[in-house]
Amino acid sequence: MNNMNQMMKQVKKMQEQMLKAQEDLAGVTVEGTAGGGVVTVTVNGQKKVIGVAIKPEAVDPDDVEMLQDLVLTAINDAMTKAEETASKEMSKLTGGMNIPGLF
Repeated sequence: MNNMNQMMKQVKKMQEQMLKAQEDLAGVTVEGTAGGGVVTVTVNGQKKVIGVAIKPEAVDPDDVEMLQDLVLTAINDAMTKAEETASKEMSKLTGGMNIPGLF
C-alpha cells in the first residue's frame, strides 16, 4: 500500500509539472514565414496565433490568392514549430515517453 501512495504522489507531482510547463508555453513564441519573409505569423507555445505581419510588397490586388497562400503557408510553418517546441518541453517531463493527447 505504501508503494501505491508513493506512486500517486509521483503522478500528482508530474501533473503539476505538466500544468506548469503548459502555462510556461504561453510565453514562448515562434515565427513562421512565407515568401522569403514577406508574410510572418507569430504563434505561442500553446499554438495560438498572436500576430500576423504582411509586408506591403506582398499585397497585389490582382493576385489575392497568392497572399492567401502565403498567409496559409506561414501559419502552417509557425504551427509546426510551435508543436515541435511544445513536444520538446513536454518530453523533458515525460522522459521521452509519447503520451497521446498530452499536447
